[in-house]
Amino acid sequence: MADPQIAAGRRRHVFESFYSIITLVFILIACVELCDASTVVDVYRLIQYDISGAPFGSRAASINHHAGSSFSPPGSDLSRTVAVLTLRELNETFVREYIQQGKPLGGLLLLLPQVFRSDNSQTVIDDGDYTDMKKKLADLEQKLIHSTIQYPVYFAFEDEDLANVLADIQRNDAAGQPATATTGGYKLIVTSPAPKKLASPTITNIQGWLPGLKADGDSNQLPTIAIVASYDTFGAAPALSVGSDSNGSGVVALLEIARLFSILYSNPNTRGRYNILFGLTSGGPYNYNGTQKWLKSFDQRLRESIDYAICLNSLSSGENGLWLHVSKPPENAYVKQIFEGLSNVAEELGLKVGLKHKKINVSNSRVAWEHEQFSRLRVTAATLSGLSVAPNLLEHTGGISDKREFVNEDAVVRSVKLVAESLARHIYGHEGKNVNIFADNSSLAVNPSYIGSWLDLLSKTPRVAPFLSKDNAFIMALKKELADHVVEVNLQHDVIDGMFTFYDSTVNPLQIYQVASVTFDLLLLLVLGSYLITLFSILVITTRGLDDLISLFRRPPSRKVKST
Repeated sequence: MADPQIAAGRRRHVFESFYSIITLVFILIACVELCDASTVVDVYRLIQYDISGAPFGSRAASINHHAGSSFSPPGSDLSRTVAVLTLRELNETFVREYIQQGKPLGGLLLLLPQVFRSDNSQTVIDDGDYTDMKKKLADLEQKLIHSTIQYPVYFAFEDEDLANVLADIQRNDAAGQPATATTGGYKLIVTSPAPKKLASPTITNIQGWLPGLKADGDSNQLPTIAIVASYDTFGAAPALSVGSDSNGSGVVALLEIARLFSILYSNPNTRGRYNILFGLTSGGPYNYNGTQKWLKSFDQRLRESIDYAICLNSLSSGENGLWLHVSKPPENAYVKQIFEGLSNVAEELGLKVGLKHKKINVSNSRVAWEHEQFSRLRVTAATLSGLSVAPNLLEHTGGISDKREFVNEDAVVRSVKLVAESLARHIYGHEGKNVNIFADNSSLAVNPSYIGSWLDLLSKTPRVAPFLSKDNAFIMALKKELADHVVEVNLQHDVIDGMFTFYDSTVNPLQIYQVASVTFDLLLLLVLGSYLITLFSILVITTRGLDDLISLFRRPPSRKVKST
């Protein structure tokens, strides 16, 4: 008769082998599940911010739901579904219900055409298609950033992998088989901690000078003309807001004007009797907060020396010319001088410049144009822009739709020549004269290559101020470039007005898994279990015999304890 201890050892050995097989199988299943991602892409989260404590934008970042499409049956409960939509198929009904009215949704993934990528250089679209898509995206951005959305909203760019995934999702939805835990489908996962407030976000202003030449024996302070442009942006997705036109065009124009006048001012014989102050300001989307702080840092003597300031904004936007926006009445001597100088040069260049007068409301802190911050301090100023109407808060601030492909580079070149020529005629006393100081093909000609290269750089650089550190590489590049042309270049750091609060988590990886239905999983588990039991039985019978297999399922005899 077999020793009970030997039999028990055999049973333990068999069970250990069985458990090893089961463990290995489960490890393999887990590995398959973890590695079964169809694709992994970077996605860009809708901005999250507060104004005076009021929440706006997307208030969540993590996603772990099945995917749905525009083909989902009407009236479906999408509270646990991530809607995957292209910009082309997005309709007003969806925007109204799920964005503006806050209908529950598990998440939203918006797929944008490749033309809106910052690094895009090959996509070509016809003018009609471009106009419609750009306008649709710009309108959508305004609705998104002014809504409070409780679910995660992300942007991604169309590509072949995402197109295949979306086609499968749409096919299943159209067949009445939307993705669920029961039916399977695609699952979207973004793993992200809860977004945190950015602590003390900074704004950085950059200024530089071209000092004028005083006459011998003249002890009076020279008058100053300021050329100003705001360089930062704001949009629905901070990581995609490069603002090629608003206000990349203004920044490029300022740099080229600084380069042109640095040539004139480097020679004492052509140095003007005006100081020229150049300011690249931050906080433009936030009531030109940086401009306000920059101006308040001026001492009274400097402020009083400014004859006028010209702010450059969205110079490529004007389809019918440019507009000079002013706060002081058109009859004001300086306003009249600026407008007439620009109009005379514009006529020679075949351009049109219109005048728009808008009084400021000193009891309201909201400003629509950068020059209004000057006007509040009683400094004459104007904004030259392609925009004919004053923008609303956080409108035309360089969002996702404002890309390099849509910038009219020739319009920027003409705007530079317009401002530089009218400014030079004023400084050198040539108003009303047909004198071409910056003539083409001369050493003082406007350089389209320089303008184009800086437009390229700006169009690849997101510049939402709260996400730019004090020593950000782009800010340092701007400072260096300005210092190549002017003197006394310095940075002014400050904190954004406390009414604005911003949150992190702007870019995350999205994992897309193709998962099977629960029915399939149960069937697979049943087949696999049956196979393992059969395999286990055959192994025991062939190696130990049928009796050992039967003994595995018998209750072991109880041991009697001998009493002493």
